[in-house]
Amino acid sequence: MAVAGYLNLAADFVHNFTDGLAIGASFATNSALAFTTVVTILLHEVPHEIGDFAILIQSGCSKKKAIWLQLTTAIGALLGTVAGLLSAELGGLTPFILLFTAGGFIYIATVSILPELLEVRVRVPSDRCRIVQTPWRH
Repeated sequence: MAVAGYLNLAADFVHNFTDGLAIGASFATNSALAFTTVVTILLHEVPHEIGDFAILIQSGCSKKKAIWLQLTTAIGALLGTVAGLLSAELGGLTPFILLFTAGGFIYIATVSILPELLEVRVRVPSDRCRIVQTPWRH
């Protein structure tokens, strides 16, 4: 497997750990926050894990090995969830964990996703513009 595959696995494990922290801390706070957090994380994890799977395939893994490796990175989420739940027992760490994980989501959105969205340009073929312009020409 190429180095990019190993780096991706390490980053995915840490990412899943912080997702687990958010889930655990949310459950330690209240069920409404927990439900919202779980749904939000699930919605962003599906495309994220598909992308990670593609990186592993491009790094030389078989499909079976890539699936197995992706499942092992999910251990990070389980460990993070336990740590988030235990944060309630450790004297008020839960709000700080929620702040940390929310900050991570905001950082990813503003530094990674938003610039890519702003670079997308839609080009309209010039003949379509002429059709629209023609009736107004004198």
